[in-house]
Amino acid sequence: MVRKTVEGRFEAGLFASRWLMAPMYLGLVVSLGMLTVIFLRDLIYYAPQVLSMTAEQVILVSLTLIDLTLAANLLLIVMFSGYENFVSKFDFDVGQDRPDWMGKVDFGGLKMKLVASIVAISGIHLLKRFMEIGEAGADAKFGENELYWLVVIHLTFVISGVLLAVMDWLQVKAYSAK
Repeated sequence: MVRKTVEGRFEAGLFASRWLMAPMYLGLVVSLGMLTVIFLRDLIYYAPQVLSMTAEQVILVSLTLIDLTLAANLLLIVMFSGYENFVSKFDFDVGQDRPDWMGKVDFGGLKMKLVASIVAISGIHLLKRFMEIGEAGADAKFGENELYWLVVIHLTFVISGVLLAVMDWLQVKAYSAK
């Protein structure tokens, strides 16, 4: 009888420990705020210069803003899905304002969304570097060797994403065969 009580308390304490993740999700909210400040800073800096910018410069600025937006989306996905999967379900009703994917993204789905976002961010970063080829300042910073490694890293992300998708597909297939 005493053993069951000790075991029950241990398990209840272990289960309650999930709330140690809550400050981490709050930290991600702060990080989202930081990304928002950087986004707005860049937007305010470049908007007045638009009439003196070339099309390539506007594209590079746009890619930078897209990059920041994708990173912010990634944070939201991790915050909402992680909190709901590992800490607690959201107990409030936001009506139609609630995104469709909220409450439906399991750990496997979260993993795939993370990898897809990382691949997209990496691809945008790589595209920005390719667009800078031939610019005097960019060549000094991103030479042939650096571009080679950016491509290798991007392809590593892509291959990792494909392999994770294949593993998830195999796992689903194995469970459905039982």
